[in-house]
Amino acid sequence: MENIGAAAPDAPKRARARNRRGEGGRLREDIIAAAVELLDEAGDERAITLRSVARRVGIAAPSIYPHFPDQPAIMLAVVQREFSELRDSLLSMLEQAGTDPRERLYAVCNAYLDFARTHPERYRTMFGGLWVPDLGDSSLTASDLAELGADTMRILVTELAGCAAAGQSASTDPSSDAVALWLGLHGLAHQRAVTRAFSWPQDIADRVITALAHLKGPAA
Repeated sequence: MENIGAAAPDAPKRARARNRRGEGGRLREDIIAAAVELLDEAGDERAITLRSVARRVGIAAPSIYPHFPDQPAIMLAVVQREFSELRDSLLSMLEQAGTDPRERLYAVCNAYLDFARTHPERYRTMFGGLWVPDLGDSSLTASDLAELGADTMRILVTELAGCAAAGQSASTDPSSDAVALWLGLHGLAHQRAVTRAFSWPQDIADRVITALAHLKGPAA
């Protein structure tokens, strides 16, 4: 378990009303939300400790234990929540994208890049910042980690397969090509974050998507 005596500077503890019976789930969500706030503010996973989270929520640090056994368990919950947010962002964009397969694929890919751009610290943590999952830790399981990002990948596979079925993509293996497409998007998102002085071509995202999705002809 984490040493709750060591913590980065954090916001003053605020008073929090005791949960009524059956409201333990609300405290769990408050803990996760506080951890996300600390990550956004500090830009560093090391700012998330049991004590700093407890102070942000307004509880004593031991009150976290019924919900999370240690700091890695909180970090896993943060990452799981953000992957769910990413999935929801992609699905929301698809609802506005219409029925053209190519437009839908572009919408999904651009929504992915937008998420990475608007939530840089969360995105970095999701894909292995200072927090690195440890399967030797009892609070983490292989199934927990295997599901991270699985929904996002399924969306990419589905939309790329739709392009191939419509004759808009030359992909003969949408599942594998979707992995390559994700790698391209992830690489672009990462480099945009760490190489801000570089003069990126305005259509760099379109170039990456078109090439890795094997799209045919001009953009719709």
